[in-house]
Amino acid sequence: MSTSTYIYIFGESEITIWGLTGRERLQRMLQAHEHALLVDDAEKIPASATALFLNSNFLFDARVLTALLGLDKKIALYNDEGCPAAIRTDGNQAPQLLRNLNNNKSQNYKFVLLTIPRIGLKDLKIDFQQNLKKKDPPYILPVSEANRPLLEQELFSGSYKGVTDLVTKWLWPLPAFWVTHYCVRRGWQPNHVTYLSIVLAILTGLAFWGGFFGIGLLMGWFMTFLDTVDGKLARVTVTSSRLGDVLDHGLDIVHPPLWYLAWGAGLAGTLTPISGLEIMMWLMFLGYVGGRLCEGAFQFWLASFDMFIWQKLDSFNRLITARRNPNLILLTYGWLTDQPDFGLLLVVAWHVISTAILIWRLMIGWQTKQKEGTLRSWLQDIDPARDREIWAVKIFTRAPINLRKSYSVSSH
Repeated sequence: MSTSTYIYIFGESEITIWGLTGRERLQRMLQAHEHALLVDDAEKIPASATALFLNSNFLFDARVLTALLGLDKKIALYNDEGCPAAIRTDGNQAPQLLRNLNNNKSQNYKFVLLTIPRIGLKDLKIDFQQNLKKKDPPYILPVSEANRPLLEQELFSGSYKGVTDLVTKWLWPLPAFWVTHYCVRRGWQPNHVTYLSIVLAILTGLAFWGGFFGIGLLMGWFMTFLDTVDGKLARVTVTSSRLGDVLDHGLDIVHPPLWYLAWGAGLAGTLTPISGLEIMMWLMFLGYVGGRLCEGAFQFWLASFDMFIWQKLDSFNRLITARRNPNLILLTYGWLTDQPDFGLLLVVAWHVISTAILIWRLMIGWQTKQKEGTLRSWLQDIDPARDREIWAVKIFTRAPINLRKSYSVSSH
């Protein structure tokens, strides 16, 4: 049974990053940790309990917080400029520690902690991020008005999956950044964007069904864009809900094959109906479901990580594999060339080809596990800063953020 860690947040910066002060962001981030108990008075921490002091004048990587909460020893985590970002101690020392902090504000927190070992980020064991399919350098970054734009960009970039399709990776980030900013200014929640996505997904299907392929594609592309925005908005504002998660992921799984089916039905009312449409739709569904089953089987039987981050080849395959956005490119090509029937043929063919590739990768993975006993993600063996010359590292990871040395933590 895990014991509780009492959290005391210090620091007085009111600078907002994506609409949140450092204190507000930490409070939201800590809600994900069941055994983290926030206190507003260090005297309330039991003498024998674990106490974790967090400096709200820093922007924390969520992985750093998780690592700090998982430690079982006293430490003081400093940034490269020698400022303490976090101090893990016990309730017995907490009141004295708070007095030291309060008495040394004018000295930029450079007080002496003789009894607490000093560590840096490199001393924390932080692995690649399975949920976002990436490996980015962890960070603790000082907050100031001067570096606020850089920090907002870092948070936004960090909210993206490292391994995803080519549209999400290269086309959407810039417009999504500004639309996410607009949503924050307006006070819109991620679920508001998700609800609009659901409406657009339905309208897109109806437009395809009616043979209005152009307006359907316009709404479909806008829906896929909003599908990027709602996730980024949720991550940069640390806003999530069980309902929103279910709606977002459920929508992603359900609507693509229904769109293709609606496109096929829409062709029946045009001058270019497809013969053998029923067989084509079955092939599309088999390809779609088969691809998802391959991904699930890989993670269930062969490895603890996603199929697309096993080897570099798999990550490159994810850029173009038969998911919604690459298939929308094929449908758009068909419409632009006045060949909507050919666009659907391309989608069906690409489903079959992509699923065949995934089956092949699943078989190779099974053979590799039989020989080596375990599979390793290529992300586990690289350093995003050290290995920048490797093509896959450049494409699928980000280099550490470089704040100018003149930027300093706000201590007032």
